[in-house]
Amino acid sequence: MLMRLPHYAVFCTVLLLAFPVAAQQTQRFSTEKAEITVETVARGLENPWSLAFLPDGRMLVTERPGRLRLVGRGGAVSAPIEGTPEVVASGQGGLLDVILGPDFETSRLIYMSFAEPGEGGANGTAVARGRLSADGRRIEGLEIIFSQQPKIASRLHFGSRLAFGTDGTLYATTGERFGNRDMAQGLDNHLGKLIRINPDGTVPADNPFVGQAGALPEIFSYGHRNPQGMTVHPVTGRLWLHEHGARGGDEINLPEAGKNYGWPIISYGVHYSGARIGEGTARPGMEQPIHYWDPSIAPSGMAFYHRGAISAWEGNLFVGALAGQHLARLEIEGERVTGEEKLLGDLGARFRDVRMGPDGHLYALTDSDEGRLLRIRPAR
Repeated sequence: MLMRLPHYAVFCTVLLLAFPVAAQQTQRFSTEKAEITVETVARGLENPWSLAFLPDGRMLVTERPGRLRLVGRGGAVSAPIEGTPEVVASGQGGLLDVILGPDFETSRLIYMSFAEPGEGGANGTAVARGRLSADGRRIEGLEIIFSQQPKIASRLHFGSRLAFGTDGTLYATTGERFGNRDMAQGLDNHLGKLIRINPDGTVPADNPFVGQAGALPEIFSYGHRNPQGMTVHPVTGRLWLHEHGARGGDEINLPEAGKNYGWPIISYGVHYSGARIGEGTARPGMEQPIHYWDPSIAPSGMAFYHRGAISAWEGNLFVGALAGQHLARLEIEGERVTGEEKLLGDLGARFRDVRMGPDGHLYALTDSDEGRLLRIRPAR
């Protein structure tokens, strides 16, 4: 039987169709520097991992189980984009970072990091690129441009953040896969490394270990544990990177060519068992972090606040915290961290990624089976 809705019900239904419910949900928070509003732009994302902004205002979001989606400016979430790489969606593995190529407006190239399957249950961090079709429904011409060697049978520590340097080279982080921590100190493998390649996957001639016997030429720096945050300073062009410690010892580093960042010989944390790590906190020839957390916050995602709508945050560094369930705001002077504030702890969310939007607002992804895309703006 056809039921006739009352006029007010029809009116409400029209409003809901015109203005998605998710986009209307807001919360207000007081912080040390500003009053802010947090808006839910989109919800129902399954373990979202990374966010990238398209020139037309839409956003690409990866879901760790292996899907890439478009999120419209109003919050509408697309069907999965076709043509993404095959991934190992197990443990911490899956489809992870996504960034646009520097020449995206002409090439439409996007770059994705992911857990790549290998033989006998082995897997490893890989990077692929392909062209986003004009209608945004598929990736065309997908090619793998980097593949971690060797592959390891592990569900942990893939690293997988991507960033383009100011010279156009592509940086990618790899974890040491947890059970193979000592390999982070070797130059004959890609575990626990910062990788630097050209956009087509070839090796830049000025990489620090090019031509060195027994060293893989893609390596830029080594001795890393599990780097899941990386960004380029918007003024200096310097690369900033953070990585997970064990129990304590999450670090922010400023990686330089050929340098050793110490894992697992030095650390400001301890093993999960409580046992001491390596030789302590320092050793000649190994670099010190510019900042570390103890206890761990489990950092993931990182972005500088630049030319944003909240002038008091200009130049601050934002870091997502998974175990800490907050967004960390770090005050920076030069290359020193001088202050820290924990934001949005009341949301009870694991923050997986944080990005500065082209509209001057900060965006964040929460990590859960019903993950959300949040926009952080000044309160009105």
